[in-house]
Amino acid sequence: MRYALPAARALGLTLVLLGAAPTALAAEGWSVVPAADGAADGRPSVYAEGAPGTVLQDAVSVLNPGARPLTVRLRGADADDTTDGASTVRERAPDAGAWIAFAGQTHGRRTAVRELSVRVPAHTRADVPFTIGVPAGAVPGDHPGAIVASGGGRTSAVPVRLRVPGPALSALTVEHVRVGGGRISYELVNRGTTVLAPSLAVHADGVLGTLLDRGPRALSFELPPGRRVTLHEPWSDPPALDAAEVRLTVTAAGGVRSTGTASVRFVPWGTVAGVGGALAALGALGAIRRRRRDGARGPWRRGRRARDDGPGERPGTEVELTGAAS
Repeated sequence: MRYALPAARALGLTLVLLGAAPTALAAEGWSVVPAADGAADGRPSVYAEGAPGTVLQDAVSVLNPGARPLTVRLRGADADDTTDGASTVRERAPDAGAWIAFAGQTHGRRTAVRELSVRVPAHTRADVPFTIGVPAGAVPGDHPGAIVASGGGRTSAVPVRLRVPGPALSALTVEHVRVGGGRISYELVNRGTTVLAPSLAVHADGVLGTLLDRGPRALSFELPPGRRVTLHEPWSDPPALDAAEVRLTVTAAGGVRSTGTASVRFVPWGTVAGVGGALAALGALGAIRRRRRDGARGPWRRGRRARDDGPGERPGTEVELTGAAS
């Protein structure tokens, strides 16, 4: 314990010896959870709410019930909420994950860092504080994030549910609809300030009637404000020959509704190429036959033209004689 305490104090950590570790926890190895905070003990996630320009504080606990010291690396990340309440960590598109910072050291001075390595002695819990700096231009609404911990050959995460207060506006657009490769691709963009759980309906009309009609169904994710996502809807049995108008309708709570369309033509290019090749072959055969027929008649035509040419006519000019001059 003594070797770890000075570094812990410098980084603002709190190290607590664990008692007899629960059997399930010991079997699973180390874990990371929201730090206990009185009545908030055992909370499933970190919840924070702050206006643009504020700095919020909280902490996570890394528990090492094992018999050996453990080094865990912590970092902030963005996340996507799913409809079952879980979170999926995202690695790009900076949002709440970029606002999370830890207390680190640079050249012996305490400073805010985006990533932090924490050494946790055996049978010890390390409470690691962090801050969330809400930017001055943050959009009102929900901004899901996560504290990601990596160590001992695996990764775990604590969900961070951040809300920036402000007027609620629900808005969604369907963009870049395209058809090909046995699927319908499109993009959804949350242009409001609330998290949306979209539902999708698909309809396609051909020349002779309806080709596709799928009623509204809930998509298995939630779309945070300002987020764009590319999705693909399977269409494994499109028509071989037709012209279709595809329409995607997306709805969400709060009266959100948006439609995206695309026009597509289905042409059996293999059959067309085969027919075209056959027609080209027939045309070539006809040309060859004409050349042979013209070659057989050539000498007779040249002799006739030589006899009909008068002395004052240009060579090769055909003259038709109709009778004597009056």
